[in-house]
Amino acid sequence: MGEDPRKAAEGLTYLTGFGNEHASEAVPGALPHGRNSPQRAPLGLYAEQLSGSAFTEPRAHNRRSWLYRIRPSAAHPAFTRAHNGTIRTAPFTESVPDPNRLRWNPLPEPASGTDFVQGLWTLGGNGDATRRTGMAVHLYHANASMDRVFSDADGELLIVPERGGLLLRTEFGPLHTEPGEIALIPRGVRFRVDLLDESARGYVCENYGAPFQLPDLGPIGANGLANARDFRAPAAAYEDDDTAGPVEVVNKFCGNLWTASYDHSPLDVVAWHGNHVPYVYDLRRFNVIGSISYDHPDPSIFTVLTSPSDTPGLAGVDFVVFAPRWLVGEDTFRPPYFHRNVMSEYMGLIEGAYDAKAEGFVPGGGSLHNMMSAHGPDRETFDRASAAELKPQRIDDGLAFMFETRWPVTATAQAAGAAHLQRGYDDVWQGLERHFPPAGAQ
Repeated sequence: MGEDPRKAAEGLTYLTGFGNEHASEAVPGALPHGRNSPQRAPLGLYAEQLSGSAFTEPRAHNRRSWLYRIRPSAAHPAFTRAHNGTIRTAPFTESVPDPNRLRWNPLPEPASGTDFVQGLWTLGGNGDATRRTGMAVHLYHANASMDRVFSDADGELLIVPERGGLLLRTEFGPLHTEPGEIALIPRGVRFRVDLLDESARGYVCENYGAPFQLPDLGPIGANGLANARDFRAPAAAYEDDDTAGPVEVVNKFCGNLWTASYDHSPLDVVAWHGNHVPYVYDLRRFNVIGSISYDHPDPSIFTVLTSPSDTPGLAGVDFVVFAPRWLVGEDTFRPPYFHRNVMSEYMGLIEGAYDAKAEGFVPGGGSLHNMMSAHGPDRETFDRASAAELKPQRIDDGLAFMFETRWPVTATAQAAGAAHLQRGYDDVWQGLERHFPPAGAQ
């Protein structure tokens, strides 16, 4: 508990491979052999299964891990309701879905002593967490490490840091993530966030639906996009300090926060094996696939992770990254094209600038283009790209991402009325001039 978080983060070792059947033990001999739940687990530990899917889901989609811990998770007092702060959960009924294009500046500075959970601010979402459908978009801005433990029974958390490094101390072991990387915390996994810098800011996608998976590659073939080997899972580590005093555990359940005071740390897993595990992934390792002849490819080609729905090819939510890449298309308007989409798009910026917006879209901010809301490059970008010399162009001065979802995103009341909402966002498309008929045409 007293170690330097930065030093601890930089010395971590990992297991690799998305969806693998991983196994790890912090103490030799802690993992049983040949069975999951022997009559007496090794080293006096308790065997416990954590199921991220129903028992009878197909093997390819089944998520579960066996944990060997100092005390079972069942050893805790009753939970009591806590204040939800600025966290909101679907169904979002306090507002109506808005067809207008919306854009926000970064979150304002938090009050002193704000940890990751207190710093979560819900922008909006869709679906119904109690029916395990849909998603929510949150932002976070924190300036203090957590001295409590958090878990989310409503969904998995995809954390996208934009400023400041994080040390995520999970039941499975610690993970280190910095801006330019993502962390994926599965549904129900307990964790604590230590800040590695004075403050931390970023984005969170709370996925209520099917767990994120790597997208199918189809005609791309066997390789490309995010490679499974680049996802890093934690090695087992545990906390065992009964003299440290009570530990507050916060549980998000059906949209509300509940809290209980434990007499021990719930991060006491000495060994584990399974595939319901947290991950970290470096977005710069994304293998970008693009056009080498003409036209800008659809943004689906940039999908890192997808949460499938009951309709093949229609995602509950996709996580898309616009990573460094070359543009070489001939006779092609190279920035993202003008578009109306049946899917809804929330876009954020991790660093630099986005190639479809010359200004106003800044790191830590975000834009929401709901279902069938017309969007595309602003006038400055359009004019520049329409007249550019089409030589090979390296795009490496920004890192943007998108949460794309099957249903409209309803903004929360706090997001719709936020002081950092850009009231003049529509103005970026003003001045797009008429060029028809072409010069000399009758």
